Formats: sequence, structure tokens, C-alpha cells
Amino acid sequence: MSATLDWFGCATFRLTVGRVVIFLDAYLDRVPAAPQVGLRPEDVERADWIVVGHSHFDHLYGAERIAKRTGARILGSHETVRVMEAQGIPVAQMVAVAGGERVRLSDEIVVDVFPSQHSCVWSHTAMAASDQVCIGDLGLTWQEQQERFKGLGAHFASLGPDVLAHLRASAQGPRGDGGALVYHFHTPEGSLFYQVFLGHHDDWLPGFSRAIDTKPIREEIARVRPHTELIETGYGAATPLFGGMR
Repeated sequence: MSATLDWFGCATFRLTVGRVVIFLDAYLDRVPAAPQVGLRPEDVERADWIVVGHSHFDHLYGAERIAKRTGARILGSHETVRVMEAQGIPVAQMVAVAGGERVRLSDEIVVDVFPSQHSCVWSHTAMAASDQVCIGDLGLTWQEQQERFKGLGAHFASLGPDVLAHLRASAQGPRGDGGALVYHFHTPEGSLFYQVFLGHHDDWLPGFSRAIDTKPIREEIARVRPHTELIETGYGAATPLFGGMR
């Protein structure tokens, strides 16, 4: 049973184990100025599950179209399920979790769900470079974060008509992040902990994001965990996992 992992930009991956296809998040749409990942939700031919980290648009938007097109079941927070139900996905096609559950995805694959935390980078108007220490909004009160969000909204509005149209189209009305989740997949070939991947490190929303130089990240990993390998892939590269990783 082979296992591969495709990256489709931002924080979206496709895990394929044998014949089972699992999307890890579903954000495939891009503004025209962003590098294109080679796949749109309307083009997805096969998906058995869509496993969602949290309810923000850059993780969830697109799941509704993949689920409608393929019949894939959606696994995510109660807020993710609420948003997807509003987009026309039947509740029976979804599994709502909060952390602590074990869910069977197929005869041979199960996933453990754990509660997590969203990044504290809430309101920066641009992503920091990889060699900069970034603590985001750590230590701020909710009220202070909301004040910063007003500036972020104004910045987004200044990024041009294509970005603004994209943000309006992808605004599905989540109430915050809905509670971030992480997942530990168990397969016959090995186990995979998501989200221990680089994410959001391509220029997925020009004017806000940037293509990240991973050299400082690689050097820091080598310093603190010298036996850990950092694997970088292009879009849709079908990277072999477990025994196929060399």
C-alpha cells in the first residue's frame, strides 16, 4: 500500500494511502497574481475525506465544492460543520469533532483528533521573513486584537480589486477559527501527524503573503534537531511517505 503527500500551496495537502484520498484542508483557489497550484476545487475527481484544521477561509473555502463534486465526507470542528451546512452540505456527510475523538476513515485508516491553538499571528499586514522572530499578537487582550483587525481589514481593501473580490467570495461567515484541531493519522504504512508541516509559506495572497526563504528554518531545525529532515516539495509533487521516503 503506497502513501503519498501532495502540497497545493498555503496549508492544503492531499494524503493518498492506497486508494483512499484525504484532503487536509481544501483551499485551492488563488487570485490571478498568485502562483497557481495546478488544481481547483471544481477539478478534483476523487476525495473520500476532507479533514479541516480550522474554519478560516484559507483552510475551509473550497471544501463545499469538493464535497459536492466527489461525495467526500468533511471532518472538522462544530463551526466548520455549521459553515458547510450553510453552503449546502448535508449534516449526514460531515463529522463534527472538538478533540479527543478517534474517527475511522477506512477499514485500515483511523485518525485521532486533538484540540490545538491557532497561531498568535492575527493581525500583521505582512508575513514576517523566516529569519525574523515573530510573536504576533501574543499577550494582547481580545479587545486589542480586534482593534488591530480593523487595520488589517483596511490593508486587505487596499490590495486591489482581484484580492478584494477573492476575499468577498471566500467569506463564508465563520465565527472566528471555530477551534483549531490537529490530527494523528494511523495507516498500515506508518503514522502522520498533521499539522507538523510548513504552511502558508508560498505567496498565496500577494500583498499580504510572501514566498518564504526556508534556509533559516532549515538551519534552525538542524541546530535543535540534527537528525530531522526538512523536505520541500513543489505543488502536486506526490511526495512518497513512510518507507518510500529516501
